[in-house]
Amino acid sequence: MPEPSFISLAENGVLEERARAARASLSSCRLCPRECGVDRLAGQVGFCHAGATARVYRHMVHNGEEPPISGHGGSGTVFLSHCTMRCCYCQNHVMSQEGDGIDRTVDELADMIAALRGAGCHNVNYVSPTQFLPHILESLLAAWREGVVLPVVWNTSGYEIPAALELLDGVVDVYLADIRYTDNEVARELSETPDYVEVSRAALVEMQRQVGTLEMDDEGIAERGLVVRHLVLPGGRSGTQEAMRFVAASLGPETYVSLMAQYYPAYRAAGITGVDRRITRDEWAEAVQALEEAGLGNGWVQQYPEGLSPIAGTEIDSD
Repeated sequence: MPEPSFISLAENGVLEERARAARASLSSCRLCPRECGVDRLAGQVGFCHAGATARVYRHMVHNGEEPPISGHGGSGTVFLSHCTMRCCYCQNHVMSQEGDGIDRTVDELADMIAALRGAGCHNVNYVSPTQFLPHILESLLAAWREGVVLPVVWNTSGYEIPAALELLDGVVDVYLADIRYTDNEVARELSETPDYVEVSRAALVEMQRQVGTLEMDDEGIAERGLVVRHLVLPGGRSGTQEAMRFVAASLGPETYVSLMAQYYPAYRAAGITGVDRRITRDEWAEAVQALEEAGLGNGWVQQYPEGLSPIAGTEIDSD
C-alpha cells in the first residue's frame, strides 16, 4: 500500500494548521462556490443544509469504482450526507438531498478509517465531501496519531473553489472528479448550479496541478493522480463532445477518463422532459466517439446499458 501524501503534512504540523483553519471557517461558511456565509457552528445552515457535525450515510467496502480505485481489496468508501448541488436525477438523493445519515464525531470518522483499513481497503474514498472538509482533515489527523492511515480519494462533483482545494493540496492522493456539464443553463436547470462550467473547469485544472496524471503501482492500484468522470445524459444535455475536448486540451490527452452510461431517471428526473429516460444506444455511441476523437486513450468505458449502483458493496461496522 502506498504511503498517503498527507503524512508529511501531519508530521510537520501543517495538517493541524489547515484543520484548525477549516474548522474556523465554519463560522462563516464558504467551503463551496455557494459561499453562503452562514455560521454553522451556531446552528445555521446554508444551501447544502450541512450543520456543525459531519453526517455519514454509510461507510463500506466498495468494489464497483474504477479498477485502480477498487482494486482487489475494495475502496473504503464513506458516503457523506448533504451536497453542494441539487441534481434532479441524483441516484443517491436519500443522502444528498434528503440528508439521511447519522451525525458522527471526528473520532468516529477516524474509527471508520481504521475499520476500512482492517477490511483490506486500498484507500479511504470520501463521496460528496466538500461540506465536511474540516471534519475530514481533523479525522485524518486523529487517525494518523493512532497510527492508522489510508491514501485519500476525493470523490467530488467538481463543484469546488480554490480556497477549499488549497487546503487539500498534499492531502488528497487521488481526485475522482466529475465534469457534469458544458452549458450553464443546463447546469442551472438540472442541478441548480448556474456557474458550474467555469467553476468546475478551474477546479479540474487545479486538481491536475496538485496530483498530475494518474499513477498506479505494479498491481494497478491508484497511487496518485486525477480521474475525470463524465456521466452521459440523454439528449446531449451533458455536452460530452465539448467536455472531452476540454479535458484533452486543458488537462492533457493522457488524462484518465471514466465514461459512464449508467444514467437513469432517478429522483425527480422522471417528471422532467428530456431527462425522463435512459440514453439510447446511438447517444452512447456518439459519446464514445467523442472520447476517441478527442484523443483520450486512457480510462474506462462502461458497457451499454449496464452500470453498477453507486452504493453497491459490502457494509462494515466500525463501532
